[in-house]
Amino acid sequence: MLVRLTDSHWEQEVRELLEDAVYYDADPSEVDEVMKQYQSPGSQEMYVFEDEEEFIGIIGFTMDEQKQLEIMDLAIHPQERLQGYGRGIILETIVLKNPSRIIAVTDEDGADFFRNIGFQVIGETSDEEGVEQFRCTYEVEIEAEED
Repeated sequence: MLVRLTDSHWEQEVRELLEDAVYYDADPSEVDEVMKQYQSPGSQEMYVFEDEEEFIGIIGFTMDEQKQLEIMDLAIHPQERLQGYGRGIILETIVLKNPSRIIAVTDEDGADFFRNIGFQVIGETSDEEGVEQFRCTYEVEIEAEED
């Protein structure tokens, strides 16, 4: 179940996951800044995924007026990886936010994940540290309701 991050009771778990999976080479002040962005009012939203009251992972994103959802952060607890939770988090986010398109810019490992769950993946130029980035896009199909 996705639960919006609105208070600090998950703060340490979210921080550890961001440090481990996303910002592993970042200094603590960068992680602090990311946490503040999600906790302050604005366009960035973060949800914690829980299964049987266990913290499994997070998804952080923005969504614009055209209902284009951009994934900023997606991380699964290391012991829970390769069990379908990442795909499940994205599917629950689609149900929750009803986007028209989902976009993520990521590294090669992330691109493999997104490719495996149906995203179109296009290589982009390297970032400032020389790491190749990939733009992953998924056009959300609207299912017709049955009568």
